Amino acid sequence: MRDLLEQKLRRFEELEKLLVDPDVLAHSARLSAVAREHGSLAKLATKYRRFKQLNAQITEAHEWIDGHDAEMQELATAELPVLKERREELWNELLDMTIGGEDANRASCVMEIRAGTGGEEAALFARDLYEMYKHYAEGQGWKVEVLGLSPTELGGFKEITLGLEGEGVFRQLQFESGGHRVQRVPETEAKGRIHTSAATVAVMAEPEDVEISLKSDDYRKDIFHASGPGGQHVNKTASAIRLTHFETGIVVSCQDEKSQHKNLAKALRVLKSRLYERKQEEEHAKRSQERKTKIGSGDRSQRIRTYNFSENRLTDHRIGLTLYKLDSILAGNLEPVIEGLLEYERQELRNTFGAVE
Repeated sequence: MRDLLEQKLRRFEELEKLLVDPDVLAHSARLSAVAREHGSLAKLATKYRRFKQLNAQITEAHEWIDGHDAEMQELATAELPVLKERREELWNELLDMTIGGEDANRASCVMEIRAGTGGEEAALFARDLYEMYKHYAEGQGWKVEVLGLSPTELGGFKEITLGLEGEGVFRQLQFESGGHRVQRVPETEAKGRIHTSAATVAVMAEPEDVEISLKSDDYRKDIFHASGPGGQHVNKTASAIRLTHFETGIVVSCQDEKSQHKNLAKALRVLKSRLYERKQEEEHAKRSQERKTKIGSGDRSQRIRTYNFSENRLTDHRIGLTLYKLDSILAGNLEPVIEGLLEYERQELRNTFGAVE
């Protein structure tokens, strides 16, 4: 925890210097990237800097109390409880801000929703999840952009990729990664039998350009005609883009824009996020002491939640949360679920890093 905070503060101070570096100021794109990263770290770094200052003041107060100056002893004795109380408050605020590790305060992320087992019903469920997250994001004041879409003939989604931007976006959505299961009677089911189908969600932090170096010769770019449900052509011009990253084999496609340039820009955003996710996973695997929690694995194969329509019930299996207001949640009122997950992680952090001494 302290190592992470120290790392963030060091990076913030490096960026402070870069913001006044003539070489950086001379290149607008570089300056913009530095300014964005600086802004994303500012709240956490300045709070931790203040925490360290309080630690130093507390140490100094103890020294005065142990000294021989009676007047300073009295002043330090009176001041010490106030300093410790403020330090405790700051520590709890820092714990909250670091839920999710080093990417906790990212202001943008990429979300992928894919239909799983269940055929067309799974695709319709994937669309329902998209609508749920879209309404929730709009309620938070976040920007939502469709980066890629593969629709089905009945209006479902085989896959949809979203770009989300706004304060707290990754922190609040990070625990949505995993398998989502739905139990309901499909519209196409004449006998009223309940079916079970599934979709997977992946939420990936979106890196800054300076964090992922991606050159045009690192990937192959294929251009093709966009197609709609059932393979029907929806675009007469070749504007769809497929990127294949040579080193990792990751493939990203984008075809929902009529402009080849816009499709390429969107595909690159997704590719960079997937590369960053892989990089983070590799780094975490190297740290044998890396703390793993019940809700923070992000494993897409893990079944994390069940949506039962007949009982109007949502159950998050990781933390044992059951709510009988599925209709409200699917309408975008995700706050009880999100806050339940964050509170669970908050308590985990306090149990692990609760002491501020």
